[in-house]
Amino acid sequence: MGRMEAEPLDTNGAKKDPQVELARQLVARLERLSADSYWAHQASGIRGALLRALERIERGSGDPANTAQHLQALNDAGFAMLVKAAQEQVVRRTAG
Repeated sequence: MGRMEAEPLDTNGAKKDPQVELARQLVARLERLSADSYWAHQASGIRGALLRALERIERGSGDPANTAQHLQALNDAGFAMLVKAAQEQVVRRTAG
């Protein structure tokens, strides 16, 4: 039989939600985009929305299903921003 791994827990002993963990990582990555990047300004809006959504989740306010769906959409948008910022960097490096 396979070995069962313990599910990660947060500081309160509750199961960690992978979407919440992903959102936290995205916030950190979006914050590190180069300030002179067009996408850094665009990403700041997504980053702020992610931070507000994470705050709502931590407070436990709002409809959980709606909040989860909203967080998924924000995570998708955050990844899209990271991809576009990375593509911009590749273009700058190859053109310069």
